[in-house]
Amino acid sequence: MAKRVAKKSWAEPYKIKMVEPIKMTTRGYREKAAKEAGYNTFLLKSEDVYIDLLTDSGTNAMSDYQWAGMMLGDEAYAGSRNFYYLWDNVKKYYGMPYFVPTHQGRAAEHMISKIMIKPGDFIPGNMYFTTTRVHQELAGGTFVDVIIDEAHDAQSKHPFKGNVDPRKLEALIKKVGADKIPYVFMAGPVNMAGGQPFSMANLKEVSKLTEKYGVKLWFDATRATENAYFIKMKEKGYEKKSIEQILLEMCSYYDGLWVSAKKDLMVNIGGFLATRNKKVFEEARNMVVIYEGLHSYGGLAGRDMEAMARGLEEMVQFDNISMRVRQVEYCGAELEKYGVPLVYPFGGHAIFLDAKRFLPHLKQDLFPAQTLAAEIYIDSGVRGMERGLVSSGRDAKTGEHRYPKLELVRLTFPRRVYTQSHIDVMVESIADVYEKRKSMKGLKMVYEPKYLRFFQARFKKL
Repeated sequence: MAKRVAKKSWAEPYKIKMVEPIKMTTRGYREKAAKEAGYNTFLLKSEDVYIDLLTDSGTNAMSDYQWAGMMLGDEAYAGSRNFYYLWDNVKKYYGMPYFVPTHQGRAAEHMISKIMIKPGDFIPGNMYFTTTRVHQELAGGTFVDVIIDEAHDAQSKHPFKGNVDPRKLEALIKKVGADKIPYVFMAGPVNMAGGQPFSMANLKEVSKLTEKYGVKLWFDATRATENAYFIKMKEKGYEKKSIEQILLEMCSYYDGLWVSAKKDLMVNIGGFLATRNKKVFEEARNMVVIYEGLHSYGGLAGRDMEAMARGLEEMVQFDNISMRVRQVEYCGAELEKYGVPLVYPFGGHAIFLDAKRFLPHLKQDLFPAQTLAAEIYIDSGVRGMERGLVSSGRDAKTGEHRYPKLELVRLTFPRRVYTQSHIDVMVESIADVYEKRKSMKGLKMVYEPKYLRFFQARFKKL
């Protein structure tokens, strides 16, 4: 008689009700597609992609509960009931009394930057994010990285690499003056560091410091439930608290936040700004009418706001967020078996390949991460994205490349879309590319747009 074994396996907490066919292609087909796209995975046609890990932004699978809500869209131009339902849920889950919807997160970033930043200001944060920084720069501000040093080390296993370094922050405040800092912002988890969270202890310390100097503290809460999950799993005293409770506590330390609803809320479009600052709210509510649409729809259909409101209710469910992080952990553990260089600890929304160690023979100005992302697509049709020299862009004053310490390829998991079998295919492809890594020669950039070049830049093989 076989011995009874401890239960270690797990499965996705959903069953598949509808499927979308995906096209399988040959290597020759993908080589041609990659060349036509200028070896930029953003310029590939979706229909030519087998497993799409480009982003988790708007690529998630909505639940039957959300789809049912789509049929209840109140498409009135003003005062849609879906708007008020969404506002109630923003109050409930984020604890912010004021709310302005937008068509996506970067629209909220744009409004906050125009409202709060003056030319010559400095905006400290726990590592840059691409769209956030460009809005800050366009408003006349300068982003300053005040994240802990461990965040720039791919091999460091610090559990909260998203933490702000209080010494760096206070030194900046003393150097430029509190009146030159419109707000400090924290993202959680930190995308460009590999999906790394901050701790509640660090947030409390930063909150005390900003309060001491009279500086506002804002939150990029786009993936806040992932940060809450890591606090629950890693930080003493939070083991028994729910994701909902931790999220509310996190938000209680901020003056306001912005969200791309296309992530945590598991919808295809949407975003918002929420705050406890009535003055900022009034300015944003006036500005949204200019740039997005009326303050009660912000560029969204009523049905989209209904799906967002229901997504808020689902995003704090432990099984949903746990499954997401466990898919990432499973992928990382499988890649480790082949010795593939990774960012540690594994993030909440993606596995990040360390392109500097993956392709050590390529100098950074040969775009190793961009090269690697293109080669993975050519090998198997798996689409990831570059997070390195291309994403970092050019210095606004000198025009020279910014050379980040991290040169990464991000493989992002859309929520509730792929199974472990898809992950296995992706792992085998990356392992195969790793075996052939010495044959890669790098890329030359042949077209570069002025802003956010990683979306549209084109390259050719060397």
